[in-house]
Amino acid sequence: MPGCVVTSTGGLYGTLTFGTYPALSTAAVSVALTGGVALQCTPGVTVSMTVNGGLHNVSGRRLQIGSGTAQIGYQLFRDAAHSQSLGIAQSVNVPYTDANAITLPIFGYVLLPGNQPAGTYSDTLQVQLVY
Repeated sequence: MPGCVVTSTGGLYGTLTFGTYPALSTAAVSVALTGGVALQCTPGVTVSMTVNGGLHNVSGRRLQIGSGTAQIGYQLFRDAAHSQSLGIAQSVNVPYTDANAITLPIFGYVLLPGNQPAGTYSDTLQVQLVY
């Protein structure tokens, strides 16, 4: 019977680490999903994914400081060029060429506002896979 199996362990689909910047930074930061889950599927099986809005979804995905309420908006994309947006709960196909090493195409982008307190900002997303 055609299907897929998750080949990595740990329960995490991966991380988007935007890095460390001064509180007044207005940098544009782009990152790719790292340490993500890998799949193996029967060749030809269609795989799709949806990503929710995260724990701090208020009119879009938001990173929140760990010791307060300050937030910074961010976006997800399906490509490194940021031309294919990954909307909240939007079902998108996961392209692959090697059915034994399928990774999730998730890329993050944040434009730092330069007016938020220093600290560690984070969010937690849920990814649903359908095959």
